[in-house]
Amino acid sequence: MKRSLLLRAIKRHRGRLAGGVALLCLHQATEALVPVVIGLVIDRAVATSDTGALVVTLAGLAVLFTVLAMAWRFGSRLSYGAAEREAHLLRVEIAERALDPRGRRTGLRDGELLSVAAGDTEHAVDAIRAVGLSAAACTALLVSAVALVVVDPPLGIGVLVVVPLALLALQWLAPLLTRRSDAQQAALAETTATAVDLVTGLRVLRGIGAQHHAAERYAAASKHTLVQTLRTANTKGLHLGLTTAVNGLLLAAITGVAGWLALRGDITIGELVAVVGLAQFIAEPVQTLGWCVQLFATARASAGRVSKVLDAPPAITPGEGRVPAPASDRLLLQNISYGGLERFGLRVKAGEVLGVLAYDPRDAESLLALLAGNVARDDYQGTVRIDGVPAETLDIAEARSVVLVEHHHVTLFEGSLRENLGDRPDEELLAAVHAAAAEDVLTAGLDHELVERGANLSGGQRQRVALARAFAADPPVLVLHDPTTAVDAVTEALIADRLAEARGRSPRGTIVITSSPALLRAAHRVTVLDGGTVVAEGTHDELVAAQPRYREMVLR
Repeated sequence: MKRSLLLRAIKRHRGRLAGGVALLCLHQATEALVPVVIGLVIDRAVATSDTGALVVTLAGLAVLFTVLAMAWRFGSRLSYGAAEREAHLLRVEIAERALDPRGRRTGLRDGELLSVAAGDTEHAVDAIRAVGLSAAACTALLVSAVALVVVDPPLGIGVLVVVPLALLALQWLAPLLTRRSDAQQAALAETTATAVDLVTGLRVLRGIGAQHHAAERYAAASKHTLVQTLRTANTKGLHLGLTTAVNGLLLAAITGVAGWLALRGDITIGELVAVVGLAQFIAEPVQTLGWCVQLFATARASAGRVSKVLDAPPAITPGEGRVPAPASDRLLLQNISYGGLERFGLRVKAGEVLGVLAYDPRDAESLLALLAGNVARDDYQGTVRIDGVPAETLDIAEARSVVLVEHHHVTLFEGSLRENLGDRPDEELLAAVHAAAAEDVLTAGLDHELVERGANLSGGQRQRVALARAFAADPPVLVLHDPTTAVDAVTEALIADRLAEARGRSPRGTIVITSSPALLRAAHRVTVLDGGTVVAEGTHDELVAAQPRYREMVLR
């Protein structure tokens, strides 16, 4: 998977990458020729005191440096441009998977997904950079070796043989580098996920006095990441040290042989300068190839994590059917077994506001997952029907256009109140705000600006804005989960009255999963869940009179 991702990245930008590689190879070839030209200047102009030859050779050197500089500038721009474009495309693909209405079985938490999108995409495209750098380094070594062959064939052939063998010997660290990089990225993702979880639940943690325990948990995760990072750094340092040692030994050997040849008179002073210059230059491409080994190792590790997200199968497989005309039963659940639910049944009629009280919160979560269409058909037993049609046969957009689930956890976005409520006429939005008793938010009208997550609103205001958004959407079937837990009793009673007025007419259907007595009293019918099954039904007043546990749960 990781290899196919890297190959796809290279193929996707082959035109830009080919141009970049060609220019980078030209840069390295001209840079390798610099000591050769300097040697020619010494032999053809300085040693002979030929002014004309000096002018010509210096002009040639100036042209060489101009080509060298321009090739690097535009070659780097093409190569880095291809890498950055690929990183952007990978982030877009990850965002598409994260926003896929079918869901994805990645097994990653939000923080881990964020780490993959932000960090691993950047490391995965290092393979594109490494391709250009590796080709350029190989070109430099080849040109240098040919130049050495021209000066002294045994010396050039020795370089052609020794350098590849040394690089192959250094490759034995590549698998270890990949494993260490993979462990480092996984630890970093885990720490990021922990941080996201802790920041999201910071208010709750403070409320129960658990912030110190949370801090210890984050410190432990951070320490583990530090250990993995240091292990990776040690391995990279070892690889870099060995590469540098090979460079030093190669430079010493070439320089020593060239000096011996010069003392014997086999090569000229200019050729000696050229050989020493080439020996010094060869260290650069060898070092670059060693660095590319690290880039490829890191890219392979990150590509594996990116592939895990991109190749994750959908959590659900919806059908392609369309929702028929509204039926008398807008929503029908029969013999459902899922999570804590056991042979559970539920019916929502057109024009009905149904209250649901779950003694166990896990039963409410299972019911919400089913109603939101987040559960694969193979993961539950029984039947879920929307307007008489099995839910699994419907197109997911069609099903969710009928059944809208407004979760308890409120998500608001940076922007105006109007943008958060939806693209509808102002009169409809104002009516929805009124139904949610959220008029106090309209300090600047519908243009009131919200910061990220609605942090400039109180908890009750955020909850009511989310409720107004659900009312504004006006879905055929609306499912609300504890929509008034952050408001006072007076406001809650006002919302309950307006809820019945806004939703209690045909052909709409409404489910309110709550323990609020005001909301349950406003419902036409209340269903009580205990142990995953329906244990009682009736109006709120009937259940208060007949069910001691119900009375204990709802009366405050």
